[in-house]
Amino acid sequence: MTEYGLFLPQMRMSPTVLAERTLAAERAGFDAIWLMDHLQPPMLSSGDCLEGFTMAAALAVQTSRITIGHAVACNQFRHPALLAKMAVTIDHLSGGRFVLGIGWGSFPAELATFGIHDEPPAVRSRRLRETLEILEALFTGEPVDYEGEFTQLRQAQQRPVPVNGRIPVMIGGIGAKLTMPLVGRFADWWNVPSYGIDQLDALRPQAGRARISMQRVIGLAAGKADRDEVVGIAERRFGNWGGLIVGTPTEIADQLAADVRAGVEAFVLQFTDFGSVETIERFASEVVPAVASRLHA
Repeated sequence: MTEYGLFLPQMRMSPTVLAERTLAAERAGFDAIWLMDHLQPPMLSSGDCLEGFTMAAALAVQTSRITIGHAVACNQFRHPALLAKMAVTIDHLSGGRFVLGIGWGSFPAELATFGIHDEPPAVRSRRLRETLEILEALFTGEPVDYEGEFTQLRQAQQRPVPVNGRIPVMIGGIGAKLTMPLVGRFADWWNVPSYGIDQLDALRPQAGRARISMQRVIGLAAGKADRDEVVGIAERRFGNWGGLIVGTPTEIADQLAADVRAGVEAFVLQFTDFGSVETIERFASEVVPAVASRLHA
């Protein structure tokens, strides 16, 4: 069954609004909520931006069913042992509903601005591999010795262990040299940016056991009457992102069904109105059943 996640980047929204939209998504049947992990909004340095893990913890205790994660957490921001402790804490707060989405840093300018491990991509990729190895070891709850390029641990032990024994990992990207080896070794989910759909078949063998999710930006119109208005807003806000889908529920369902036929098992969806309750409910009631009917026709 296809899974649907709502990408709800916590910028220019209050904690109250974020909780309202998260709870609306849970009621509507969405499978996941995905936050961002930045110190300032990308390309909007003066905008308000709440910290990602703190916000995830707050949402964990307000929800009961929906999965919570980040698309994706920046590995450069945190020592692996601290990240492990933060992840397992949210895992317990949520009763095992946390997924660790993680990457090696998609905005180098942000790293340079805040003086945080501003390193070349190959170095950041090696650093992420170390983090993932350390997380696996620490999540066992046993003492860990680790001698790495960036991190050294001496009989390091952390408890409690994850609720379900481990925390699922999501890694995004399509880089064959630096990203895909990490996906194949560590990931439960391979999150493919929408511009990578044409490379899905070629890269799939490198993904190992990872299931495939895809990020999409959706401009959802109620019908033909407001379609042009929604298209205009979507193109102004997200026209240069790539992978934008705009239209009526029927048109959106056609495109998402094509993605599923190509191998996508879950979606990370950002709506061009930033996930209003009305849009969340319309997508769940009109688009989701339409996708299912196309796949079972």
